Amino acid sequence: MSLKKSILLTSSLFFAPSMLLATGTAHAEVPNVVVSIKPIHSLVASIMKGLGEPALIVEGAASPHTYSMKPSNASALENANIVFWVGHGLEAFLEKPLESLGSSAKIVELDDAPGLEKLKFREGGAFEPHDDGDEHEAGAEGAEGHAHEEGHHHDEGEFDMHLWLDPANAKAMAAAIEKTLAAADPDNAAAYKANLDALSTRLDTLDKTLVEAVAPIKDKPFIVFHDAYQYFEHRYDVKVAGSITVSPEVLPGAERLSEIHAKIVELGATCVFAEPQFEPKLVNVVLEGTPAKSGALDPEAATLDAGPDLYFQLMEGIGTSLKTCLSNGS
Repeated sequence: MSLKKSILLTSSLFFAPSMLLATGTAHAEVPNVVVSIKPIHSLVASIMKGLGEPALIVEGAASPHTYSMKPSNASALENANIVFWVGHGLEAFLEKPLESLGSSAKIVELDDAPGLEKLKFREGGAFEPHDDGDEHEAGAEGAEGHAHEEGHHHDEGEFDMHLWLDPANAKAMAAAIEKTLAAADPDNAAAYKANLDALSTRLDTLDKTLVEAVAPIKDKPFIVFHDAYQYFEHRYDVKVAGSITVSPEVLPGAERLSEIHAKIVELGATCVFAEPQFEPKLVNVVLEGTPAKSGALDPEAATLDAGPDLYFQLMEGIGTSLKTCLSNGS
């Protein structure tokens, strides 16, 4: 064999495995995934663990209630293969960008995930009425007015969109996320399924932990900044007596603050909880002259770092904050 032929043969043998590896990688390429908010991003990141990292739109301490799109968000949507969001009733800022920028991506609205338990907006008592013109059945205690919904048969704005604050709902959304990713990337379907199974087990453990954490304070009424906790309340039977505002986009007036102040005194509410993104002075106003203490709850994970562990830190943080403030307040 000539020297030239020997070199060519050696080269072909050296490069062949690399070419096969490159071909295999391209064949099993993980989709570009974009997620709207941190709690959902955490679920997606758990299911993509070891395969890829989803991009996040609402970063840091920003709130989906008041968010404005950035150029980097637009670029991420343009390059996305899949976009996960909760839906029209929460991330309204995403509606037009998804129509134009995300037109080539598969857009998954997770408030349509099969198996979700959806709670209707509530009003009356210490909860402000909504101005959408619909009639809602849920009352101040939040136990009634819930419905098991599957599919697309609901009016936008009819349901409370803080769906992730119940681990059972998180499991339902995780299943929908896994199904979408496996369909888009069948070569990695087994890995997505394994990650879903691990996440589901972890969510079951979280649920049991929260049941134990809030058991001692279940009967103690408290006030929240905005009515974001109905799913947590419904799941764990804690007693939200009312909210300073239903919608954080609209600050309450003097009359509303006076009503909440009176409600604290009337019910003997132990704690009033602020949120990191919104004006804490309003909490101080309703607390003035009452024995109630102030605490903080973070339903959208404003203070937490994004990633697979965030959802668990968020939910455990709510349980710990409730237990700490309500236990000390008695």
